[in-house]
Amino acid sequence: MPIKNRFSSSTARSGRQSRAGWLLAAVSLVVAATASAAASALKAGVFDPPRLAPDFSLQGSNGAALKLSDYRGKLVVLGFGFTSCPDVCPTTLSVLSSARKKLGAAGAEVQVVYVTVDPERDTAARMKQYLGTFDPTFIGGTGSGEQLAAVRKDYGIQAEKKVFGDNYMVAHSSYVYLIDRKGVLRALMPYGHTPDDYAHDLKMLLSE
Repeated sequence: MPIKNRFSSSTARSGRQSRAGWLLAAVSLVVAATASAAASALKAGVFDPPRLAPDFSLQGSNGAALKLSDYRGKLVVLGFGFTSCPDVCPTTLSVLSSARKKLGAAGAEVQVVYVTVDPERDTAARMKQYLGTFDPTFIGGTGSGEQLAAVRKDYGIQAEKKVFGDNYMVAHSSYVYLIDRKGVLRALMPYGHTPDDYAHDLKMLLSE
């Protein structure tokens, strides 16, 4: 009889543990589904699963060292371009400036970081002056050709110098990364999206 009682007790505990395990699994599935639904609601393409954004250390246009990890706690909008770009770069920066303004006070929680693909011409001082025409809070990043090539490799950015007589341009990838407060890559916004699209996604990520 005691053996039977012990068995019954063990069976009951096992049943309770089984139900608890099932409940935990169900909750996990709901949380995962909710997170997936939230991610799919973004205008930008999402990283599934999200992954940590590669860190880097460059010379910042503000005169200080630029480390991506220094901006943990803020949303980071990371783009690549150059100050001599005739169309795509200024268009992107204008869109980002407008999107940040649409956020109102919450815009202070968003940091735009723009890394040059043209280290020959883009000094920190030149980038500061250029980016300041769009938004004085924007931070530019420059460095040696080797440093910048390593950052581009980490982020899958293509850049090719094209010489025209005594001048040259740089053809480069034009998408923009959205990195959350924890330093995780959450989304990639292709060129051509509107300030409203950016503001929409940034609001969603800020609400997390």
